[in-house]
Amino acid sequence: MGVYARHILPCCLDRACSIGPIEKQRAKIVPLAKGRVVEIGIGSGLNLPHYDPERITSVTGVDPDEHIWKRSAARREAATFPIDRIGLSGEAIPLEDALADTVVVTYSLCTIPDPVQALKEMRRILKPDGEILFCEHGQAPDTGVAKWQSRIDPLWKKIAGGCHSGRDIPALISAAGLNIQEMDEMYIPGPKVLSYNYWGRAA
Repeated sequence: MGVYARHILPCCLDRACSIGPIEKQRAKIVPLAKGRVVEIGIGSGLNLPHYDPERITSVTGVDPDEHIWKRSAARREAATFPIDRIGLSGEAIPLEDALADTVVVTYSLCTIPDPVQALKEMRRILKPDGEILFCEHGQAPDTGVAKWQSRIDPLWKKIAGGCHSGRDIPALISAAGLNIQEMDEMYIPGPKVLSYNYWGRAA
């Protein structure tokens, strides 16, 4: 792993994913979490300040990137609930079935190599009455924007840590055997190829 992946990319991702419009999106979803939470793609812990400590008992983060995890230290120290991390990708989560009350995934399905398998794992570890809270950028509804998403993807994946600009988020969720219970979608401020957002609940 080179200097870019160890030092530059984690810093860039942390800053890009903490801009105002994205923080507003996190604030719509993360506070709804309850009980034992498993967060897929916890990264640098940008969701941690948004959890309601009166609603949750703990957060287990799943993320393979040790370098970006180190950037979460201050956010972890400020939290009042237990936090731990599994240093693996979301496609094979070493947790027992029906463990989590809530699974949270924000701005991570774009990067996971096999997002459908990861979503199947989220379904597996979810309690029967639990729910998956998601907020992701993805495929734009406008044909012209979607074409540009396809065009930039080969380069964008290389410079953005594997991020895909236009994955079809609702289709991925359905392909994993999950039902979308509630979902909103819109462009948030930013480049259109990266700013069409989907957020809601699935189970």
